Amino acid sequence: MDKIQAFVNEQLKTDVPAFGIGDTVKVYNRITEGEKDRIQLFEGTVIAKHGGGISETFTVRRISYGCGVEKTFPIHSPNVDKVEVVRQGKVRRAKLYYLRDRVGKSAKVKEKM
Repeated sequence: MDKIQAFVNEQLKTDVPAFGIGDTVKVYNRITEGEKDRIQLFEGTVIAKHGGGISETFTVRRISYGCGVEKTFPIHSPNVDKVEVVRQGKVRRAKLYYLRDRVGKSAKVKEKM
């Protein structure tokens, strides 16, 4: 195994959370301000997952004060403290970009029973 592959395997998280597209999740993100660390919570719907391995990311969307906000988080980042699944969504697509154009009830994802 070469040095790059060894470094990548060392950086991978072992406890990767199991969540899918359409799930509502709480992402606990570690923020550093000066010398202080704090955890910031971002709750929303997972609309996309990209890549694999160390570069795997997921995008979470929520409505904040009437404006849509999307954040992309690397799964294996040390700044992502944990991901907690609030509810599982019932979807038929791999990317939910159509939610960007929806407002109100039509922007919701049905819950999986």
